[in-house]
Amino acid sequence: MKRVYLASPFFNDVEIGYLEKVEEILEKKGLKVFSPMRKAKDEHVEIGSRQWSIETFMDDIKHIKWAEIIVGIYHGNYSDSGTAWELGYAYATYKPVILVHVGENSNLMVHEGSHANITLAELKDYDFDHLPSSFYMGEML
Repeated sequence: MKRVYLASPFFNDVEIGYLEKVEEILEKKGLKVFSPMRKAKDEHVEIGSRQWSIETFMDDIKHIKWAEIIVGIYHGNYSDSGTAWELGYAYATYKPVILVHVGENSNLMVHEGSHANITLAELKDYDFDHLPSSFYMGEML
């Protein structure tokens, strides 16, 4: 069972909707998925506190290292800075990034740093055993 870190913003209903669709697809494929949105909250740490910030950062780093593959949900040139950082860190640590494009355009630093650039529909048939690569061919900024 391959281990996947799912990098995605989850700050509004649209982002959460895409995240839930991707989680479902990955789990149906039998992949072991770490999704930061699903991380259990420590009731002893106040969200937004310095302690929460440190613990969240360290836990995400730990799980990126744990993962064999990073799947990123990318909303186009609009991008959550945390998600963009996770994708860059994954690239720098030689993890293959499978970028699921749900927006209408892309920033070259994000799509060029990805092993594969696919749509949500293509994710359903994506072969996580062979990890075929693909280039982004849409509008770039």
